[in-house]
Amino acid sequence: MSNFADMKEILFATHNRNKAREVAALLGDGYRVVTLDEKGIDKETEEDGETLKDNALKKAREAHEASGIACFADDTGLIVDSLGGRPGVMTARYAGEACDPDANIRKLLGEMEGKADRRARFKTIVALVEGDGKEHIFEGVCEGQITAVRQGNGGFGYDPVFAPEGYEGKTFAELSMEEKNKISHRGRAMRALIEWLRERAEK
Repeated sequence: MSNFADMKEILFATHNRNKAREVAALLGDGYRVVTLDEKGIDKETEEDGETLKDNALKKAREAHEASGIACFADDTGLIVDSLGGRPGVMTARYAGEACDPDANIRKLLGEMEGKADRRARFKTIVALVEGDGKEHIFEGVCEGQITAVRQGNGGFGYDPVFAPEGYEGKTFAELSMEEKNKISHRGRAMRALIEWLRERAEK
């Protein structure tokens, strides 16, 4: 069985089409990103790990086991300083197991009401499991702050309330996908994976 670096079709262990589109834009024309749905895998991984790394590895391992091919998965956390690092590993399920983005934002803004320190960062961990079972970890971080109100209609998740550093208060939801991918946590983690792929392909 060929390893990940030799493959042009990449299994991304997610059912989230928005995330898959972002990753496909980062990888470019050289790779075709395939989701779990496209492979007919409907199993949902229980994200019960204590860290982002735990969850990313668990998703990648289960997808690898189900598909028999190399794959990668990611887990992302929003870390807010004045909330003691919350929502952290619970980012997607902050307002409950329904993973409702609107409810998550409402809860976050409610907890941030009146707080002067609005510093926050997104962290993404990408876990890769090669065809032979070897595992690799890649990380990306984007610093910023939580806005007082929602801004912008683009993106997904917490994008309307996260303003990355250096963009004059604009949120991810106000940036184009190209602008966001240049600086985002997921973009940085994926570029680390892409660099690894290129290095492996050259050996």
